This record gives sequence, C-alpha cells and structure tokens, in this order.
Amino acid sequence: MSSHTLLREVHWATKYLGLEFTHIGSGVGMTISDLVVPGLRRNPRRAHLLVSTVLGKHVPTDPGVVIAAGDRLGDQVMDVLGTDADPVVLGFAETATGLGQCVATRLNARCYLHSTRRDVPEIGTFAGFEEGHSHATSHQLQPTSVELFTNDHPLVLVDDEISTGATAIDAIRALHEHNPRSHYIIASLVDMRAQHHRDAVDSAAAELGVKIDSVSLAEGYTVLPDGLVESVGALPDPVLNPVGARTGTVERIDIDWPAAVPEGGRHGFLREDSEEFDAAIESAAAALCGRLDPDRPVIVIGHEELMYLPLRIAESMSTSGYRVRFQTTTRSPAYVLDHAGYPLRRGFRFTAPENGEDEPRFLYNAQWPEEDPVVVAVIDTAADTDRLTARGGLLDVLSASGTDVLLAAVSGADPQSLQAARVGVSA
Repeated sequence: MSSHTLLREVHWATKYLGLEFTHIGSGVGMTISDLVVPGLRRNPRRAHLLVSTVLGKHVPTDPGVVIAAGDRLGDQVMDVLGTDADPVVLGFAETATGLGQCVATRLNARCYLHSTRRDVPEIGTFAGFEEGHSHATSHQLQPTSVELFTNDHPLVLVDDEISTGATAIDAIRALHEHNPRSHYIIASLVDMRAQHHRDAVDSAAAELGVKIDSVSLAEGYTVLPDGLVESVGALPDPVLNPVGARTGTVERIDIDWPAAVPEGGRHGFLREDSEEFDAAIESAAAALCGRLDPDRPVIVIGHEELMYLPLRIAESMSTSGYRVRFQTTTRSPAYVLDHAGYPLRRGFRFTAPENGEDEPRFLYNAQWPEEDPVVVAVIDTAADTDRLTARGGLLDVLSASGTDVLLAAVSGADPQSLQAARVGVSA
C-alpha cells in the first residue's frame, strides 16, 4: 500500500464513523489530506489516530518522501530562525525520532537528541516529561553528558503531529527548569490545535518569559463524532498475525557499526558525527544490497525509536536502483481493518525483543501492492536477543505470514564508550 493509494481512496473512518481531518491552511502548499489519513485505536483517552502518509511509521513509504518532508519542515524552522541561527533539536519518541533527525540534518544543528522510552541506567536521565494521550507516556532525555544540551541556543522541538501542544509545553517546562533558554520552536508535520490550545502555549511562553514559535507543513482540525470511543469498541475484534500459504525464509546479516559513531539521537548526535555516520550508512547499505535481489521490492523496517538509521539505509538503497519503502515497528496498538479506504489493512503483534520489556509491540501493513517484497528488519544491540527469534517474536510472526525476512543486526555505539569519548565536549 502506498501513500498515493491512500489519498485516492474514500476514507473508511470518515464514511462510516464520521471521523474527519479538515484542512485550514499551509505555508508550503500542502494539505492535511496530503499528510494524514484517519485511523482508529481502542483507547478510552483518544480513539482516533492520525496515520501519516509521509512519516514511514504505519505505512510503507518512499524514503525520499520521508526525508523531503523533514527537509521542508526544517526549511520552515529556518524561515523563523534565520540562516545565522545555530539551534539544537529535540525529537519526540517514538514516532518523531527519525523526523527530528531529518530536521536536525537539514538545519545542520549543533546537537540532536530524541526522548526515549528505553532506559539506560548507565547514562542516567537528564530530564523527563509525560505525554497524555500516548499508549506509552513517559519520555526520558538521556544525553551522554548534560553539557550537550546546556546552552542558550534556540531549541527546536519536533513531533509528527501537534494535537494540543501539551506534550511540547511539558517538555519545554522540564528543559527550562534544567537549562533556561530564550527561544523555543515547536515544529510538526501537521498542527491540529484548537485556538484555546494555542492560547495555552502563549500563556506558557509569557509565564516562562520566553518566545515560543510554531511551524508546520499544514494546519487543520479534527472532526470527532460523538461516541467515537464506543463506536470503535463495538467494531469486530481485529485479526492480527495473518498466516500465509507458505512460511517465509529468515536470514541474518551483521552490520558492523563504528563504535564511536552514534546510531541515532538517543544519547545525542553532534554535527561532528555526521561525516562518519554518512560513511557508515553507505557501507551498511552496500552490504545489504549484496544480499538482495535487485529486481525484488524491499521494505526496510526500523525498530521503534531506531528510525533515522534504517531510513537512511533505505534511501541509499533507493539511489542504488532498488525499489524500497520504509516503515517501523511501534509500541502503540491500533485498530486493524482490511477494508478499502482504511490505512491499517494488516497488523502484527509480537513480543518485545528487549529483555525486561513486558508489553507487546506492533507492526502494520508491511506490504507491497501486488508484489512479494523482502523485509529487511533493522535492529540494534538491545533488541538483538533470543526473544526476537523465539515463537511470537517479530521474525516468527513475519515469516508465518509468508514474508521473507533479512535481519540486519547493527552493532551500534556503546553508550558508556560514547559517554567517555565525549568528556568535556559541549554543543
């Protein structure tokens, strides 16, 4: 399923339940319907889901489209800051970890950090905040050193959607308490806030004595029908983990990653890391291309917060001539319905691969229209466990559906080694 297919279809949740996303305006010529389509979830706090057509989370997406959306959002930020600004960037877990780094790359930001829900006790938590409507609510900030985020440079907070702005304000408050700064920018693909939500941001800015700007690719609002939570609850139970006519193959390739290069922004990614990161991406993509049929479509799947590295691998494979789409797994359960006009046509529920994690994980769609793709599942060291390959794990449920899987295990930088290498380094 492609984002273009979604845009052509009549949205099922609109037709049958009255859930609708309405466009208000855009400074870049995009509409809300270009960027999100209505999905559902069984959640008493919020039963609707904004399924992005440009993010590469729930829907397999052209990696060039994902990066272009991040670039356009970065350009919006640059229009506010000016070319002489030297910002730091924060991305929100889990959905916007890759988008945030796309924006940081576009801005040539001095430091990129994303919040995380994977605790690394050896690093410690610099700050934390909560997200009200999310399935997993707690965000932790774990830079390798406090100095990476201790400055008065403009801070850009990146999320895929802004529904109320409450999470961004909570993050600003938490960060401002540790390190006051004068200017914050909230950047999102879509801004769906009502006026009273915007007023709340202005009030927080006045209270803190700071400037808070907001940018997005499009603005709109959500039309929520009465009783949506009950309507979704009354729908038939979704059928997950489809079983195919055959069992797919599972192969493995180990990707050697430089020990001193962060594989993403979980513990901070510095501008100076970019050159070695780019070289490591090209090497990883070349190794994968050596194991794949160039005539067969590929879906590169990242694992939860590990979005930017597999996105860049997918982009590199695409420029090498492969037909590639990109998406990731998620912690968040969503409602699956195999019906034309609904974006989540197929779903997988699997055991979290990380040791000590009890909640299940999910993957949606992972399909290529009318063709049989190979899935390249990119995971990092913490997810490279027996749980990944055991019955009920990601590889098991994917192969049971008839999908051929190539597991790409990335031996990322050790957080403690990265921390030691950065002693005395500040952004």
